[in-house]
Amino acid sequence: MSALITINEIYYLIGVILMLLVGMTLRDKGNPKRMTTALFWFLFGTVFLFSDLLVSALGKSMAYRIIGVEVVLISLIAGFGLLSIGSYKQRSHDERQASANQIGNWIFLPAVLIPVVTVLCTVLLKGVSVGGVYLLDQKQLTLAALCVGCISAILAGWKLTGGTPLHAVRESRRLLDAIGWAAVLPQMLAMLGGVFVAAQTGKSVQEVVSLFVNPDSRFMLVVIYCVGMALFTMIMGNAFAAFPVLTAGIALPFLITVHHADPAPLVTIGMLAGYCGTLMTPMGANYNIVPAALLELKDKYLVIKTQIPTALTLLAANILLMYFLIFR
Repeated sequence: MSALITINEIYYLIGVILMLLVGMTLRDKGNPKRMTTALFWFLFGTVFLFSDLLVSALGKSMAYRIIGVEVVLISLIAGFGLLSIGSYKQRSHDERQASANQIGNWIFLPAVLIPVVTVLCTVLLKGVSVGGVYLLDQKQLTLAALCVGCISAILAGWKLTGGTPLHAVRESRRLLDAIGWAAVLPQMLAMLGGVFVAAQTGKSVQEVVSLFVNPDSRFMLVVIYCVGMALFTMIMGNAFAAFPVLTAGIALPFLITVHHADPAPLVTIGMLAGYCGTLMTPMGANYNIVPAALLELKDKYLVIKTQIPTALTLLAANILLMYFLIFR
């Protein structure tokens, strides 16, 4: 059964917005690197807009190769520092203060609407159809609901500020310029996690652990699993991407199969150990780099430096908790 809002349509919407940002960047003569910055977002936008067309026209193999080349180009542009922030007209302090006084705490309404509408749509619109058409894509229900939540937030923002759709796009460009290459990290890291799983990295981890760690040492296996989760998360930026690799390589063959550990607390504490790595890596861009950019901190790694003592303390606590709780 078809759906009114599908995941493909959401991707197309993202692609269209990115192309509007590309056009604005090219027209911004105050941006010293507007050509390479526009190319960066253009390449990123084509993945959302034209992937299905490439697959249908050229087949999966060729389409994947083309997208792979685009990913390499995106990485090179970011790696060589070819992104720059555009020029924007800033309102005076008095203008911003007057606007803040007028809107008051209602400014938080759009931000609150996103999670509230997402949860309500996910719970209430599951399996709901009209005239044989689902309202939301049932295979990607949460993402479709998130899109509805974001659109609701934009509409509320327009009402509160008296802005226009074009103004919303301009602000999107300003935020993306401030965030920079970190905005594409979640999608890149998701692909990296898929590559690790397809390459059977978990099996390789199991073989390496067998060479250097005594399989009878419960404590060392717990330490290797927790520290490995933190380190892989630091590399991949997300504990969800590190989890299948380390669990397949250490937790399942050694702790669960050999030492009969309780899987529930084992994998739960293992994920918490991974989150300790999230606190210590720039790859966790949403948590560590984006806030520094939006707050315009002089040291973009200040958030990470502040979190490191807490992360190491939590990691040590997770190791002890796992050791004393998982074995029956």
